[in-house]
Amino acid sequence: MAGSVDRVRDALTAAGHADAIVTFPASTRTAADAAAAVGCEVAQIAKSILFRAGERPVLVVASGANRIDAAKVSRIVGMSVERPDASWVRQVTGFAIGGVAPVGHLTPPVVLIDQDLGKLDRIWAAAGAPNAVFETRFDDLVRISGGQVADIAEG
Repeated sequence: MAGSVDRVRDALTAAGHADAIVTFPASTRTAADAAAAVGCEVAQIAKSILFRAGERPVLVVASGANRIDAAKVSRIVGMSVERPDASWVRQVTGFAIGGVAPVGHLTPPVVLIDQDLGKLDRIWAAAGAPNAVFETRFDDLVRISGGQVADIAEG
C-alpha cells in the first residue's frame, strides 16, 4: 500500500497541493470510519466511488453524507455506468477499494465532484490506502482532480 500512498503524495506535490496525508492505525475505509478517525462530520469526507462506463473509469467524489444517483452519473457522462468489481478497480486505479484517491490513478478517470462538497470548509479524501486520508478544500479538490462539479446525489 505504501506505493499507492506515495503515488497520491507525488500527485498532490505535482499539483502544488500540500502533502496533508495522515495515516491511522485503524481503517478509514468507510465515510463513518474516516470521520471518526479524523474527528469531523461524515459530510466532510470526500468518498471516492468508481464506476465503469464501458472500459472507461468514472470517479465520483461525493460527500460522505450523500448516496450517489447512478442515473444522474450516466446522464452526465453520456453512457450507462455500472459498479465494477474490486479487481477492475485495482487494475485501472492502482488502489484498493476503500483507498481510492481523487488523484494518482493509473488510468486517468472522468471525475465528477459532488456539488454538496462546495458547502464545506475542510474536506478529507482517501490517500491511496484504507487507512490514509488527506485534508483539502473544495476548490483545491476540483483543481487537482480535474473534476467537473455536478449534482450527483440521490434525492
